[in-house]
Amino acid sequence: TTPWSQLAQLPRYLRAMGLRMDKYRNNSARDQKHAADIQRLWREWESAVAQQQGMASLGLLAVRWQLEELRVSLFAQELKTPYPVSVKRVEAELRAQLAR
Repeated sequence: TTPWSQLAQLPRYLRAMGLRMDKYRNNSARDQKHAADIQRLWREWESAVAQQQGMASLGLLAVRWQLEELRVSLFAQELKTPYPVSVKRVEAELRAQLAR
């Protein structure tokens, strides 16, 4: 289910997961707060897809990958993201997609 264009990002996502695990030991409260943000946004994304009878539009598919970049930004910032991403930006894009 990973589009060809995202395959090149998988190694960075895996490195981000490793960094997250390393950092968890030192600041689990921070990790849990960020995880709650991601979980909330993921549920909102799933709800948006369900409203489209389970078929995500191209815009919602883009939001799905923004969520992956948000994970990198929140948990492994030193790996950088290819574009600016934040909780507020993802929320705004989800709202925009639902308004279409």
